Amino acid sequence: MPSPKTWQPAMTTRPPIYHLQVSLEGIEPAIWRRLQVPGDANLGWLHAVIQVAMGWTNSHMHQFIVGKRLYSDPRLELDEAGEDPSVLDENTATIMEVAPRVKNSFVYEYDFGDSWEHRIMVEKILDPDPAAATVAQCVDGARACPPDDCGGVWGYANLLEVIMDPKHEEYEEMMEWLGGKFDPEAFDRDRTNRYLRKVKWPRTTVGQLAGVLMQRDGVKE
Repeated sequence: MPSPKTWQPAMTTRPPIYHLQVSLEGIEPAIWRRLQVPGDANLGWLHAVIQVAMGWTNSHMHQFIVGKRLYSDPRLELDEAGEDPSVLDENTATIMEVAPRVKNSFVYEYDFGDSWEHRIMVEKILDPDPAAATVAQCVDGARACPPDDCGGVWGYANLLEVIMDPKHEEYEEMMEWLGGKFDPEAFDRDRTNRYLRKVKWPRTTVGQLAGVLMQRDGVKE
């Protein structure tokens, strides 16, 4: 039986193309996205892609957990004392470096209060494709992302219980907090890709990500 494919540099400088499955941990039915990304993109850019594709608002800190190593944005000052060498700069590590083989996986954690953990697994490593070398594409997915600040897995379960029962004593207050509507089953791949196309590798900045998220969420600048 052949071993899982491993990316090995060849004569070409073009990057391999990765298919990643990003699944939110602890929720059933699963909330997930299948993403196609260039393997030479760094984890900082992957953070931006996940924010857009999942539906988050980039309002909180985040980190990638790869084995015992932590990667984050150095501007977040996750390691304020500067004493923990395991907190590494996410902009210096590429996807194909931290996950060189099919079935390799690592974790993306967003919002340390709500602690949304996403399992990222390498499903495929494809040959280089110039058309896919600077953009991310959402190939498939299911269900809406939970709202930011809803209280993590247990808070989200409570939110769903409330909004499914119009007679619940917290129904009106919860719906007002949600802006009047929320469909937990909603997922629009075409709309997701429309905004992912705006997140170019390697040119996307934090300010550009904020602009893309505001456009996606209908927030006026």
